[in-house]
Amino acid sequence: MHRRLCLLTLLTVAASTIIAIADSGTSTRVVDPEQHARAVRGRYPYRERSDYVLQELDLRPGDVVVDIGAGDGWWSRQMARRVGAEGTIHAAEVGQQMVERMGKQFVDVPQIKPYLCPTDGTGLSENSCDMAFLSKTYHHLSNHVDYLRHLRTVVRPTGRLCVIERYPKLADEGGREHAWCPGLLIQQASDAGWVLARCIMITETYHYIAIFLPKDLFAAPANREN
Repeated sequence: MHRRLCLLTLLTVAASTIIAIADSGTSTRVVDPEQHARAVRGRYPYRERSDYVLQELDLRPGDVVVDIGAGDGWWSRQMARRVGAEGTIHAAEVGQQMVERMGKQFVDVPQIKPYLCPTDGTGLSENSCDMAFLSKTYHHLSNHVDYLRHLRTVVRPTGRLCVIERYPKLADEGGREHAWCPGLLIQQASDAGWVLARCIMITETYHYIAIFLPKDLFAAPANREN
């Protein structure tokens, strides 16, 4: 059923969405049949492409980010370097043990603030973040559209949503439950009031990064000059 829904959703968004297969700013031309084959191994291969991911995030000093499902805090630390001492990384986890572990790990990085969050939201106030970041977390959510609607309230009007997930068709049998169809993600985000800005494969990792903007940014100005 999930596979059929993915296929139907991909067909729905195919007419208006281009999912690239190379890093942004580079050609999609295939010059080597092996150029997209997985070359990075390990549980988190996309971390080996962190420079590219951080380039896509384009974080600035003073930015506030909520890292949903921060886990071991690896991405929180990378992003903390970009937002600087005046910024904040809310490292959200649903397990108290993980929160305490991050608290000890980041005692010397005060801009990283580990906290215990609810399973159905972030627990953060409205318009408090410049970005919501989910790395291999989205597939764990239960009510995806409702959660994305919640993020619309937490992220500021000019903020962004970033999701990193594994492409299910490129996952082995055991890894497909830890992946998410990009077409389905795009449709769910659209239903929640987000507009896709970019969806692109992270080269040699079988993972993709999708970045969304609030739909309100695309509304026509109330008083447009002729």
